[in-house]
Amino acid sequence: MQVSPHLHFNGDCEAALKFYEQTLGARITFMMPFEGSPAAGEVPETWQSKILHASIKIGDNMVTAADAPPGYFHKPQGFSLTIGTQDSIAADRLFKALSQGGSVQMPMQETFWAARFGMLTDRFAIPWMINCPKSV
Repeated sequence: MQVSPHLHFNGDCEAALKFYEQTLGARITFMMPFEGSPAAGEVPETWQSKILHASIKIGDNMVTAADAPPGYFHKPQGFSLTIGTQDSIAADRLFKALSQGGSVQMPMQETFWAARFGMLTDRFAIPWMINCPKSV
């Protein structure tokens, strides 16, 4: 069994995944717009180029994503995508990049469990936690 997150976006799925490719070194493996799909008639003409389904590989993990049709988007809550790294410099760099244009809930800092830890919501409304554990 495998559990993978599926992210809903408010019309900016393609921009978000391209940002994650650049920022996280991820790789988009699939991207299909509504146009030309069986679901094309379910969205307005202005929504045809929005993403019906996409997949992006972040490290060894696959994340799927889509643009929620108009009126169906809900801001994500109750979860965070967590990036774990053993490199505190990389943790700081990722936190800074993901938080630009977003909001910081907990600034990057040392905690009792981590050399570096921070929480943010990126400019695409996706919540993230960056964790760099303390050396044992």
